[in-house]
Amino acid sequence: MRKPSAFHLLAKPTGAACNLDCKYCFFLSKDALYGGGSLRMPDDVLDAYIEQLLAAQPADEVNVAWQGGEPTLMGLDFFNRATALTAKYQKPGQKILHTIQTNGILLDDDWACFFRQHNFLVGLSIDGPKAMHDAYRVSKGGRGTFDQVMRAWQCLRRHQVETNILCTVNAANGDHGLQVYRFFRDTMQARYLQFIPIVERATEQNIAQANQGWSERPGGERPLYLQQGNLVTERSVRPEQYGGFLIEIFDEWVRRDVGRIFVQSFDAALGNWIGQPSLCIFSPTCGNALALEHNGDLYSCDHYVEPDFLLGNIRDKPMAELVVTPRQRKFGQDKFDKLPRHCRECEVLFACYGECPRNRFTLAPDGEPGLNYLCGGYKAFFEHIDRPMRAMAGLLASGRHADEIMDRSDQKQAREQLAPLQEKP
Repeated sequence: MRKPSAFHLLAKPTGAACNLDCKYCFFLSKDALYGGGSLRMPDDVLDAYIEQLLAAQPADEVNVAWQGGEPTLMGLDFFNRATALTAKYQKPGQKILHTIQTNGILLDDDWACFFRQHNFLVGLSIDGPKAMHDAYRVSKGGRGTFDQVMRAWQCLRRHQVETNILCTVNAANGDHGLQVYRFFRDTMQARYLQFIPIVERATEQNIAQANQGWSERPGGERPLYLQQGNLVTERSVRPEQYGGFLIEIFDEWVRRDVGRIFVQSFDAALGNWIGQPSLCIFSPTCGNALALEHNGDLYSCDHYVEPDFLLGNIRDKPMAELVVTPRQRKFGQDKFDKLPRHCRECEVLFACYGECPRNRFTLAPDGEPGLNYLCGGYKAFFEHIDRPMRAMAGLLASGRHADEIMDRSDQKQAREQLAPLQEKP
């Protein structure tokens, strides 16, 4: 059997079950894959997941990652069992990183103490200031959740839990990049930020339903979200809107926050400028970031939890075998092999590599299919940051620190590189 290279696995112990009804969360519809039964990971799947994950990873550092739905619905007892199993199956010399993505609604002092005790990295979902957050991140009754999430943030800070902010970029906040960034940096005093574009695909047949959102409806009618169609919902961010959002934030960040505020998109971009891609979406190929459902079903990717991308079940076949199947290797290689010529000839291909295949549903200028929906925004962003990125890459290559780009008083070269950037109030 071919041994797997290092891979990342997102485990979904509650499947699509969640205590919120975020309007853009198409994952809520995935409960249809399992007939509406119990969406809770049983103990035998939990045991198999932890044992197989730690045994299959060739790296000394392993990330045990939890997502949903909403994983905290499983309760603290479940996660205490999970950490105990991790300690049981941990190989000599193996370092374990625990991560969890949460909406924060259930977090309290007990949860925060647990996270701190086990050195969890917590991803907390917040979409910006109150009005922007509450536009789509709502409860089952349709009420905004901003105040509850802020209480969770304060609780995590009080217990000194390492926390990243995950902010989706959508129609409600996409024109307000600088306001969103300053809210996170100045009001919340957050240091680690991720910005994820909301792109909800739809077909002509289901666009009307999709625009209503993905929560339960009278009669239970809602479409199962699949990576199909060349339309997008009204909540989706527009390509130029997303590019402008990133540019606004980058211009502020590169002038004053390099080395102090960590923005995943910018760190990943710098990696590409120095020839070391890190994020799967900006790498030539993918296939090493998989998703595990509550019942042990393993899927090619978190964005492809749908029947055509089901690799098998870890109860029936070890994940070490599933992750190296020819089918999964082809899935990852297709990311590069199916790039349209327009992308292959693009001057920023090295920075983008077509981004994620889930968003490749538009036509290139020459009519070839497979162009990324966000192409215009990404190209504008990568062209805009080219000169400062090259300057930072040069600093790193000479053994210096990237944050020296901010010191325009003693670095003539940095001044020249930053000259094209427009100052903002």
